[in-house]
Amino acid sequence: MSDTVTAAHSADPASPDRAVARRVAVAAFVGTAMEWYDFFLFTTAAAVVFNVQYFVSDNALTATMASFATLAVGFVARPVGALLFGWLGDRVGRKRVLMTTIVGIGVATVLIGLLPSYATIGVAAPIMLASLRFLQGLCVGGEWGGAVTIAAENAPAASRAVYASVPQLGSPVGTVLSSGAFFLCSVLLTKESFDAWGWRIPFLLALPMLAISVVIRRQLEESPAFKALQEEDTVAEAPLRQVFRRDWRQLLIGTAVMFIGAGGFYLVTTFVISYGQRVLGLSSSLLLLATVIAAVVEIPVIVSGGRLGQRYGSSRVVIGGALATMLLAFPVFWAIGTANPIVVVVAITVAVAAVSYPYAVAGAVLTSLFPAQVRYSGVAVSSNFAGLLSGCVPLVATAILTRTGDTLWPSAAILVLIGAIALVGGVLTPRYSVHEAGLKH
Repeated sequence: MSDTVTAAHSADPASPDRAVARRVAVAAFVGTAMEWYDFFLFTTAAAVVFNVQYFVSDNALTATMASFATLAVGFVARPVGALLFGWLGDRVGRKRVLMTTIVGIGVATVLIGLLPSYATIGVAAPIMLASLRFLQGLCVGGEWGGAVTIAAENAPAASRAVYASVPQLGSPVGTVLSSGAFFLCSVLLTKESFDAWGWRIPFLLALPMLAISVVIRRQLEESPAFKALQEEDTVAEAPLRQVFRRDWRQLLIGTAVMFIGAGGFYLVTTFVISYGQRVLGLSSSLLLLATVIAAVVEIPVIVSGGRLGQRYGSSRVVIGGALATMLLAFPVFWAIGTANPIVVVVAITVAVAAVSYPYAVAGAVLTSLFPAQVRYSGVAVSSNFAGLLSGCVPLVATAILTRTGDTLWPSAAILVLIGAIALVGGVLTPRYSVHEAGLKH
């Protein structure tokens, strides 16, 4: 597809002023922060709690892999949620769907915090845990895509890359809150108390966060692009069919671009937390602290990444971040293998920063790949296909360890592969983007 705008891929109507754009971006950010808090909470718990509380085995590695398999359930559910909520978002509007997804995520998280353990109700416990994880993943599948879409569509064209990066701040903020909550509970409580009931506290804190998110999100403005589709009676009747038939190349590119921000992140956080405890003998508190520090650093990285995307083009930021990730992969995992606490923290932080630059501009890239009629569906499906692949990364990396004698070199190779996939996506982005004024690719 060239940069020439076809009738079906016409530019969006005029965007609202900056005050409206800021208000919508904040509402989108609050929801995604809640989303990532809940989702990362489960990710951390899968590495340090669920393998003990819900999966009973004499073999620690087997229990860990079972726990990571439950983690993957959420990622399997995400594409299903993307199909469902993406279709609804392109049919009935962005705002209504985003209210539904945030409530579903919050309720599932609170229920996980109340769920009895295997010791209390037996095999029903892991089954119910997997079911709640599926519900959580289902709603997450429609959340980020909708938040990014409504933020980009409400933004002034000249600043779209910057506003489209705001929802991505929900990822590090959610990580800081979730990992920080686990870290504080693990430090303030004895190991016995933490394992027995303390781990539930961060999950139950999702309830007040949900209330705040709902109040703020009610102030969302529907996007001018979707309003124009309604007024012109051009709302897509079958957005999913249109995306898969006509825009399948854009789906693949969007998946490639998103994969590094999700898959790379889970490899250098979730997998490393598990490996650090089981093989290197590092404390969970240290590894959780490393994740918190990395997430704090990720915030200015995303802000600067969005600005760089606006100035130089989002695809160039993806390419640069992918190359940096590939170059740093082996040094980072070598540093982690030293088991030196300070070196490990620095290595995790550097790796997270590298994969976060492509993630910062992912919203701008994905929303530029699809026309307004199918944008919610396209963004949601491609981002969650990447999420599905990403959810399997810790499981695959752990499985490889069993065949390689607990060496980290294969893990570094996995990170290089993830970076290479993103690199291809960044290179192809300009060719298949929908041309919109003020949005450079």
